[in-house]
Amino acid sequence: MIGRFISLFASVSMLIGCNSRIPEIRSICLRDDIGNYVIKWETDPEIEGLLKMYVSDDPEKFNMSNPAGYANIKDGVTTYITNDNITRKYFRLSFNDKYYQTIGARSVPTDSVQNLRDMGGYFNRQGNMTKWGKVFRSGQLGSLGEWDTIRINNLGIKTIIDLRADEEIKKEPIKYPHANIVHIPVSTGRMKDASARITEGRMRKGDALLYMQDQYLQFVTDNSEQFAKALELFENKENYPILFSCSLGKDRTGFLAAMLLAALGVPMETIKQDYIASNDYINISHLAYLAKDLSSDAQESITVILTANESFLDIALQKINKEYGSIDKYLSKGLNITENKRDKIKDILLY
Repeated sequence: MIGRFISLFASVSMLIGCNSRIPEIRSICLRDDIGNYVIKWETDPEIEGLLKMYVSDDPEKFNMSNPAGYANIKDGVTTYITNDNITRKYFRLSFNDKYYQTIGARSVPTDSVQNLRDMGGYFNRQGNMTKWGKVFRSGQLGSLGEWDTIRINNLGIKTIIDLRADEEIKKEPIKYPHANIVHIPVSTGRMKDASARITEGRMRKGDALLYMQDQYLQFVTDNSEQFAKALELFENKENYPILFSCSLGKDRTGFLAAMLLAALGVPMETIKQDYIASNDYINISHLAYLAKDLSSDAQESITVILTANESFLDIALQKINKEYGSIDKYLSKGLNITENKRDKIKDILLY
């Protein structure tokens, strides 16, 4: 069963120093069907000895005098058993009291929020890792129930960036009083028209692909100012932890996440992995009612619109390269993220 979860989580690797005798440690934290945390690791070269596991609600504060568990390093796996499905846990791994690594589960299980995940644990090109528990991304928060409100409380969210358009917010406003909600509307184009075309059988799969590609082009051509405003909020350490969201947390949220990670110097391969991961965190079965009574053509079109497709992000990146020459130039000229601003964000978000 655990193997099924491997593709859902980005593994975390850590190279400690340049000495060839010092191991590269790759670790991953998963949640099983019950809610326990399953932690896996491997070292290169293989090392023997004792792993100590420390647990905390705060990824920057661990009681290193009180291990929560032990394991043989060669076992490569240990489980933290818990019946707490409300509080989020982070782990500090100690390998022979010599090498250390902080890790968390990527996803935040909820009842009503799609695609809620932590953006910690990504390495940039210089080997610095994004901090856990600082930045979260998700789908819309307009349907928060009692337990999910408590879960969001436990994340300590201070700022919510809502990228939905005005008509989306009118339909499902965020009713969460414990954070500063900043509304930065990014249009999805003529979504109402698209929905009508789908239900009437006038939009096929190819049309849906073109519709989504056009939306991503508009992120660059029409909405750079909005994304620039959103990125400004990451420059102030008082705004953290930050959660940014849209309808399903995959398109507008996906583009903002890509630009934030790019500003931190994270490689494009990793950025695309984070983008595509939306397909693993969106529960399509909850949206099955949208297509239940529609034709096969309409169902294919809906699937396209509900899917994170790497070609969508690619077309936006191609537009950026064509108009600005590179992502770095787009960050500085299109999104007003100067080197000084990037350094400020890096100081906040990178270990």
